[in-house]
Amino acid sequence: MDCRMDGRVALITGASKGLGRAMASTFASSGATVAMLARRADVLDEAVVEIKAAGGKAHGYVCDVSNAASIAATWVKIGAALGTVDILVNNAGVAAAKPFEAVSDDEWQADLDLKLFAAIRLCRLALPGMKARRWGRIINVLNTHAKAQAPNTSPTSVSRAAGMALTKLLATECAPHNVLVNALLVGLIESDQWARRHAKQGENQSYEDFLAGLAKGKIPLGRFGTAAEFANIACFLCSDAGSYITGTAINVDGGMAPVV
Repeated sequence: MDCRMDGRVALITGASKGLGRAMASTFASSGATVAMLARRADVLDEAVVEIKAAGGKAHGYVCDVSNAASIAATWVKIGAALGTVDILVNNAGVAAAKPFEAVSDDEWQADLDLKLFAAIRLCRLALPGMKARRWGRIINVLNTHAKAQAPNTSPTSVSRAAGMALTKLLATECAPHNVLVNALLVGLIESDQWARRHAKQGENQSYEDFLAGLAKGKIPLGRFGTAAEFANIACFLCSDAGSYITGTAINVDGGMAPVV
């Protein structure tokens, strides 16, 4: 099976670390030119250098995707440098959750701006070109709480559920134009946030043992996933190999979510 992306331009948000960085690296190694968006210039520059050193084509853009003006300005820059965008991955987000009554209006708005409105705005910019060329791929990176909400996961559960609805809506509207739209729902995946948590809590055990303890009894596969495993699924969906998959919300969670 060929999952090449030669000649494609892929825009990935939240691309300087974690899942975004892994997807950028995998897409670039598959032949795509990647436009990597993130807020921190230093970490973003490091990621771009790493991909280029491996022979990939990467361009970094400092952008706050929770801000409409920042998105618009960055889109103009990408268009001038790279032309069309064939693949859009809405990956930006932070892991934050509180009891419902503890979430302020400002916190609700910030979460929606980052996780929902950023995707809406970028899709609105990308879709006209994708439709005109009759080829496009959009992936919305969500989490399993979009399907199976849990206590104390406000506002993330709500914004991610809205992202899943957006995915299905766009998939239906865009299918006649050969633009495929899917969501990937993250479970427990190794990332910087877990490394930071280990640094605070796991002084008496290795990082591997720390993750194994968190996975025990929660994940049927018995382990955390890796960013590379997640990126491989995204790569498949964004290549021609995934040409008959649209409107899906795929759990990438080792079987942890109680719903399919």
